[in-house]
Amino acid sequence: MALDKVRAARGRCVYMARPHRMFRESRDAGERPRDTAATRTRWVLPATILGSSMSFIDGSVVNVALPAMQSDFATDFGTLQWVMNGYLLALASLILLGGAAGDRIGRRRVFIAGLCLFVVASVACALAPSSVFLVGARFAQGIGAALLTPASLAIVSAAYGGDARGPAIGTWAAAGALMTALGPPLGGWLVDTVGWRSIFYINVPIGAVALLFALRLPPDGTMDRSIPLDYRGGVLATLALGLLTFGLIALGQHALGRGLIALGCAVPAAWLFVRHEARAPAPMMPLTLFHDRSFSGANALTVLLYAALGGAFFLLPLVLIQAHGYTATAAGAALLPFAVILGLGSRAAGGLIARMGPRAPLVVGPSVAAAGFFLLSIGGDHSNYVVGFLPGLVVVGIGMTIAIAPLTTTVFDSAPDAMSGIASGINNAAARAGTLVAIAALGLSFTAAPATEADGSALASAYARAMVAAAVLAALSALIAAATIRSRRVG
Repeated sequence: MALDKVRAARGRCVYMARPHRMFRESRDAGERPRDTAATRTRWVLPATILGSSMSFIDGSVVNVALPAMQSDFATDFGTLQWVMNGYLLALASLILLGGAAGDRIGRRRVFIAGLCLFVVASVACALAPSSVFLVGARFAQGIGAALLTPASLAIVSAAYGGDARGPAIGTWAAAGALMTALGPPLGGWLVDTVGWRSIFYINVPIGAVALLFALRLPPDGTMDRSIPLDYRGGVLATLALGLLTFGLIALGQHALGRGLIALGCAVPAAWLFVRHEARAPAPMMPLTLFHDRSFSGANALTVLLYAALGGAFFLLPLVLIQAHGYTATAAGAALLPFAVILGLGSRAAGGLIARMGPRAPLVVGPSVAAAGFFLLSIGGDHSNYVVGFLPGLVVVGIGMTIAIAPLTTTVFDSAPDAMSGIASGINNAAARAGTLVAIAALGLSFTAAPATEADGSALASAYARAMVAAAVLAALSALIAAATIRSRRVG
């Protein structure tokens, strides 16, 4: 007992002799973990939101600048298609490879590489001396987007764990939706006040700030580099989609020989891609996922539904500007009701799955969207926005809102948990590929003459036919959902 008292007294003397040091050491020991956790996540959302938002904005803002580009370069409708499709071709073909590269090489490294490439390509777009140069720069932009977009979400998912992950991903997604909605009116205002080249220059300051934040991200951990990247699959996917795109655009320009040759070559290229993916040790698109009927149906639905949406939203600003005399700012603002409905209603639509499963919303949503596209087809002759365009946009927005959340959920539920990231990437690529093919095929709606000029009555007539085609595609996607999607979620 006496010995214990002596030891206790010595301990008190030591503590009193060094009170400040002991207090500081205990405080540092308690605070260091909190500081470390805060440091690891402090720059994650600012960096990833800014970086990915550039690709989101670019995907929607260029549409309203197309008439100005056409006037500046004195080019034809086919070149306008390539301005959009150069970007979409690289993005649709390589986004799966970009996601795999993040897992093998490091998400932070791939994100920074994609960010730098996107900014450099944006400057090249802004300085483009010709339409051909612009298309090439847009392809480079698409490669950058294919790297940074999947890496940004992967960084968010890896940085936040437990209960914090859901809100973090929700913040990332909400910011992307907001940027996508603001892109067309902001881009239209820049086109009207500064010029179309400014929509690419704006990526420079955004990218610079995103890069500063990205350099502060925690370094990548140990990555599994033993699994090779599927470079051959990326090349074959690009070749197949490129030939298909070239062939459809050529047919729209009444170049029958070139178009048929390109389409004929696209078939064996697509076969080689599928054959390679079936035999590759680490395919970027594992074909085993498509053994699930719901997964196959959901992706087929995605291709058709986003083809309808992408083709319609490519032509809509052109019609507003060139056929009805809207400014680029007004044409961009015309798309806001659709974006607002989609943003506000997506959360509520997600609750439909718990009550009735994904099948009913995936039948009803595309059916409603089909009705909206049909309304747009009969309203294109009216220059009055409220009469000719707003009702159709509202109905399409409601239909897409009903469909998108159940579609995403079906894709995740139909794949093993270990392959959820790959499944999501495949669905993302399917949406881009559908948009790519639809825009390439728009020239076929100009039946009287080659689509060399997108203006006047010829453009209005082509717009009506394209909207009818969009309605048919949306209706077909509803039929696919009815035939393939399970009525209840699979846990």
